[in-house]
Amino acid sequence: MKTIGIIGGISWLSSAEYYRIINQLVNQQLGGVHSARLILYSVDYEEIKQLTFADNWAGIAEMIGSIAQALEAAGAHCILLGANTMHRIAKDVQARIRIPLLHIAQATGAAIRAAGLNSVALLGTKYTMELGFYQEVLTDFGIKVVLPDAADRQFVHDAIYNEMGKNIFLPATKARLLSIIDSVGKQGAQGVILGCTEIPLMIQQADSPLPVFDTSFIHAAAAVRFALSLPEDLPL
Repeated sequence: MKTIGIIGGISWLSSAEYYRIINQLVNQQLGGVHSARLILYSVDYEEIKQLTFADNWAGIAEMIGSIAQALEAAGAHCILLGANTMHRIAKDVQARIRIPLLHIAQATGAAIRAAGLNSVALLGTKYTMELGFYQEVLTDFGIKVVLPDAADRQFVHDAIYNEMGKNIFLPATKARLLSIIDSVGKQGAQGVILGCTEIPLMIQQADSPLPVFDTSFIHAAAAVRFALSLPEDLPL
């Protein structure tokens, strides 16, 4: 079994989900009391948030890149950056290490393609929705991205930073998110990417009229396939 390196704390809520999912999937594959070999480096989310709001992506890349190097030195065989937004600097981080950084959008694109869809909505922070790095990856899979309108994008962004990242999950916010999903469905989206690792804590498949792609689970499953040398298309 290879060792998974996780850069977490962005936020701690979703990092706890990563830890749970990875260990559950490893145990399902290996049985007994097997669990994953992993190294978790949890950052202070407030520091990351302030750099993000200051548009200081170079500072974020320096911080996250140094952490990735430390995880590699500690024996990790791959890196998981446990947040969709932080994949804005994924290429910069990958350039600093020899081991692979498993990209969340690439794993998500593979899952969407396996589901036979070619048009999906993307929900996340405004950085994830608007900076283009996610769309760049999905375009390589032949997938069209549908975005909510400006007001809805701002609502999702604010809910992530002001509520979900603080472990606040309000029924009214859930209702608005489901309304947004309904709206993008009317725009032609065949499914919806839950492109913030906190959103799956509020929205599950049973809630949505469209197929949802839980990026936390998809990313964690990709790491388990890597760690156990399983086929990339093996359902978990």
